[in-house]
Amino acid sequence: MAVLTHDEIQKELKQGTIVMDPPVSEDQISVASVDLHLANEFRVFSTEKTTAVDLQEATDYMDITESIITEKLTVQPHETVLGITKEKITLPSNICGWLEGRSRFARLGLLIHISAGFIQPGVSNRQVLEITNLSPHPLVLHANERLCQIIFQRCEGTAVYNGRFVAQ
Repeated sequence: MAVLTHDEIQKELKQGTIVMDPPVSEDQISVASVDLHLANEFRVFSTEKTTAVDLQEATDYMDITESIITEKLTVQPHETVLGITKEKITLPSNICGWLEGRSRFARLGLLIHISAGFIQPGVSNRQVLEITNLSPHPLVLHANERLCQIIFQRCEGTAVYNGRFVAQ
């Protein structure tokens, strides 16, 4: 499996095999990744939940989080919030992706995913970000900031994701 570089990403976007909505600008495409913007939609963990969360396949994060629409959100030290990319990403059945943080923000203590950074082939959705502040300082998130990046990888064989989060 090969990582797509700048020219290959451009070619796939031009051919429409990878679709990003809104379309990416040239300056979002790096050497081997594409920068993604943070949307203004967040889910924060409810402080009213006082009992343990029973982790099972059917456990739903929406039951213990609240939706917030805002242009700025302060994330306290060691706090996790859920964000979502502004871009809807549509991948063909032979390309998958990996979400990664940008080093400029990682150096300030920001994680953009805890463990769910893999994007399945064949998806057509926006990507949820498990944003965690590991620094000792509050960090302020801004909607429309290029907060993370996607790395594309060609798959051996084809597959299409149709799981629980297909329509996020």
